[in-house]
Parts: sequence; C-alpha cells; structure tokens
Amino acid sequence: MSQKQLKEAFISNLNGTSLLEISAGLSLPPLCLLCRGLLLILYYLHHGKPVSSRKYSLLLDFLVLVSPLLFSCTVLSPIIFFIPVILAAFCAGIFSKIYSQRKREAGAPFGQIVKEFQKACLDPECIPAITVFRVYVNVLTSISILAVDFPQYPRRYAKAETYGTGVMDLGVGAFIFGNALVCPEVRQKSHTAQPRFSSLARQVFSVWPLVSLGVGRLLSVKSIEYHEHTSEYGVHWNFFFTLALVRLAASLLLAIFPKHKAWLAALALAGLYQLLLGTTSLKMFILHGSDGRGSRLGFLDANREGLLSLFGYLAIYLASVQAGLWLLQRRSSVRGWLEALRGLALAVVALSVLLQLCQACTEPVSRRVANLPFCAWVLAHCLLLLGLFVLADLALVFTKLLVKGSSVPCCWKVVQPLDSRKKHGMEAVPEGRQGELSQLCLISAINKNQLLFFLLANVMTGAVNILIDTIHSKAAFTLCILHLYMFFNCLVMYILHARNIVLKFW
Repeated sequence: MSQKQLKEAFISNLNGTSLLEISAGLSLPPLCLLCRGLLLILYYLHHGKPVSSRKYSLLLDFLVLVSPLLFSCTVLSPIIFFIPVILAAFCAGIFSKIYSQRKREAGAPFGQIVKEFQKACLDPECIPAITVFRVYVNVLTSISILAVDFPQYPRRYAKAETYGTGVMDLGVGAFIFGNALVCPEVRQKSHTAQPRFSSLARQVFSVWPLVSLGVGRLLSVKSIEYHEHTSEYGVHWNFFFTLALVRLAASLLLAIFPKHKAWLAALALAGLYQLLLGTTSLKMFILHGSDGRGSRLGFLDANREGLLSLFGYLAIYLASVQAGLWLLQRRSSVRGWLEALRGLALAVVALSVLLQLCQACTEPVSRRVANLPFCAWVLAHCLLLLGLFVLADLALVFTKLLVKGSSVPCCWKVVQPLDSRKKHGMEAVPEGRQGELSQLCLISAINKNQLLFFLLANVMTGAVNILIDTIHSKAAFTLCILHLYMFFNCLVMYILHARNIVLKFW
C-alpha cells in the first residue's frame, strides 16, 4: 500500500466510543477554564496585581487551557475518566487556599459572601460561555484533525464509518451549533424593524469565504493527492461547503418562518428526514450508492453523503438558533443564570431521552447520514458543554467576590445593581481591570480570528502530514509535534490580537 492508502485506511472503518467517555471528555475544557481563572485570582491575592507580562500570560493560557486537552486525547486517554477528577481536585485545592488566606485577613463571613453572590448583578451585554464554547470547539477541532493521523490518538475518538459516536463526529455538529449561536438572526434585536430578507442577503455575502475555502481545499487535496476519507462527505464535497449551504438554507427558512419557532422547524425537518430514511431507499443510496456497490457515478452519487446530510445539519442549526435566542434573553443576575442552568439541564435530559428512544426505535447515531439520533446527540452534548461553561463562570464570579479587585479575562463582569446606578447617576462599572486583562487572553485572541485559526490549523495539518510519517511516530515525538503545532497557531492569533488586527473583510 502507498503512504496515501495507508493513511486513508488508518482513519477508515471505525466505530466510535461510548457516550459516557465523550461526556467525561467534555468536562475537561470547563475545568481547564476554571483552573486558569482560580490561578489568576490566586496570583492577584498574593501580588495585589494581575499578570502583566504578555509572555507569561500566553504560556499560562496555553499550558492550562490547551495542553491538558492534548495529553487527554493521546497518552492519557486510557485514564480519561480520572482526569476530570484530578482537575476538579486541583481546582478545589486552589479555591481552598484562596478562601483560607482570605479568612485569615478577616474578610466577610462565608454566609455573607453567599448572599452577596446570589444578589450579584452580571453584565447582561456579555455571555462569556458562548464565546468560550465557540473557541474551544475550534481548539478541539484543530487538535483532532492533526492528532487523528498519529497512532497515539485512540481510533475510537476518530469519525465513525457509518454508525457510532466518535469525538470527531461530535466536533462536526458542535461547529454547526456554535455558528448558529451567533448568527444574525440570533444577534438581531427583536424590536428593531428590518426587511424580512435582510439577514438572507447578508448571509449570501458572508458565506463566500467558506465557499472559497471549500474550493481551495478541493483543489489542493486533489492536486497533491492528499489522503482523504471519501465516505465522510464524498469525492468533491467538504465541510466548508456544508457550513456555507446550511447557513444559507437556514437564513431562507428563518426569513419565512418566525425565528422564535425555529425549534419546531428543526423538529419537523429532522423527523421528516428520519421518516424518509426509514421508509424509502434513501438510506441505502447514501450508504451504498445507486447501484448498491458504492459506486461514485455522477455528481449526486459521488457526493451523496455531503449533499443529503445537509438536512440533518440544517435541523441542528435551526435548533441551535432557538438555543441562542433563549440564551440571549436578558439576564442580569446570578439567580437568573442559575435558573437558566436548570433549563439547560432539563433540555439535556429531554434530548438524552429522545436519543435513547430514537436509537431503540429507529437506528444508532450516524454522522454520515446525519439522522435524527445524530441531531439529538449533538444538541444534548453541546448544551451540556455550554451549561458546564456557565457553571464554571459562576464559580469564578463567586471566587472573585472573595478577592475584591481580582479579575479574570473572558469571565462575567460583576456590575453594580441597576437601582444603585440610577440612584448615583452612574454607568455600569465592571470590577477589576477587565479591559486591560482582555488584551492578555488567548481565548479573546482566538475569538477575534476564528476562521483564520481554523484555516491555519488545516494548512499546518496538511504540512505536517506531507513532511512527517505520522502513522509510525513515537509518543514523545507525537506530543512534541502536537504542542509545537498548537502553540504556533495560538501564537499567531495572540500576536494579531496584541496588534488589534482582525482579518475579516466580508
């Protein structure tokens, strides 16, 4: 077999992993975020000032926010269930140290801090969990697209061939979910009167970079005979085309139907698509082609997975729009977000029950087909991850109340109550030195140029695969390459952020 055939075989015919293992992995990013925030608060407590060095800030963010994920999906994957426990214990130790030192300094009683926390007002204009969710989906995707080519990345984490739940299968759906959370239909204020098809017109213009990237990927892959998994999207199709068409189709539907009923459109679309899969020959066509032998004759046959899975991804996008509209409802208090957490938990439970029922009555999860179980699985786990990020943010808000003046970038800002501001004629004043610290945050840096970060990761992945025999790499070499690759990508974003450069002109 040629090197190209070896690499294609290495990522083919896989069956995924368990839902429990994926859930355990999803707890790691929020714990990393919580750990980073607690370390910054502890530093402020000891030194009376935030981390001021950009060099050390980047190193801290990379070592705490990114590096643990690299280890957990490679050499530490056999003990993946213990890693969240270890990280949680480490966070508890830092919090205990912060609280004990604050207690020695004769601060307010713990009960008073709890009451202050419950009454605390948060900046309603910013929901850090959404930003962090989208950034981490990008980071995890960037790690996986290169790590999957190394033997240290468990095969069960890679994309399943037909049925199964791989980590990378979830990543594809999470990318759709994250894009829908901040789409124009969600960000557009409901009370502003705008033309009905204005969002559609903007989306037509805004997706041209995705179409260009899709064409660029297609030409580059074919020209250098780069290894590719044909049954993933087809011969000519790729994820950039999927994302572009889903955004356009969703904008068209949301221009016709009320956006606050998007979940009904999503349910109807996913249900009808699943009905067609179960009662017609559509599923056989997707899996085995028009002749039943997997032929790729004609454009539709050659790209059947990419084209027909659009219905499932569109359902995920529409449901995610509904989630985004619900999350962006104005909540300015901790109590409001604790209630929102309860709502997220109920949604996760309902979707998990739907997933089990769908798998029992229809078929298992299939990313290749993007069936109803796949939609329910993606939405349940994305809402779970989002809820964990909200929980981590609230924990950091509580800790910041223990250490007055401390601040954590990409975390909620505590503001004065509205009544108090009106009484004194003041604007909302966030605690700490949030504006300064935001310049030293890796999450903010990646968030400013997310598409560029994803594109750079794809280019670097291709370069590494061309230059290195990834399949036969040793563990130490693999870890070194993956860390250098991710650090380079993060460093480029960090430098652009430091210079206030946003490479977006569409």
